Amino acid sequence: MKPKYSQGVPWRVLLGLLVLIGGCVYRDVRRSPPREIRNRPAREYTLEVTAYCPCGHCCGWHRNWLGRPVFSSGPQRGQRKQVGITASGTRARPGTIAADTSIFPFGTVMYVPGYGYGVVEDRGGAIQGHRIDLFYRRHDEALKWGRQNIRVKVWLVE
Repeated sequence: MKPKYSQGVPWRVLLGLLVLIGGCVYRDVRRSPPREIRNRPAREYTLEVTAYCPCGHCCGWHRNWLGRPVFSSGPQRGQRKQVGITASGTRARPGTIAADTSIFPFGTVMYVPGYGYGVVEDRGGAIQGHRIDLFYRRHDEALKWGRQNIRVKVWLVE
């Protein structure tokens, strides 16, 4: 026997609306300072800041003859590549920063003037030393950022 639901707005519509609204709020929260850093002092570093997007040119992948994304070079050449997944296992989104994790470990919060707040969640082969890479959704936005030397506020993970 099917359960009887009350007349009115279906629960799936309400759930979808809640997810939609929550997603927009979460997107705006990523640009504001995380709560745990407000009581800790920041260190300032002058870093070489570049930008990247999930395209094959920026992330070193191409599609094989089956149409699947694979690594273009390096020790994993030809192996499957999960596009848009960071080294820490999260999905890349605005606010994701790639850095040398021996200097800035995963979870380090940074404020980059002209970009906003971000968290180190990724690393790249060319990102070594005092360099960071900022995530953008589109390639033209990443190219527009270019390469800059900027004074960045950093809250290291303890």
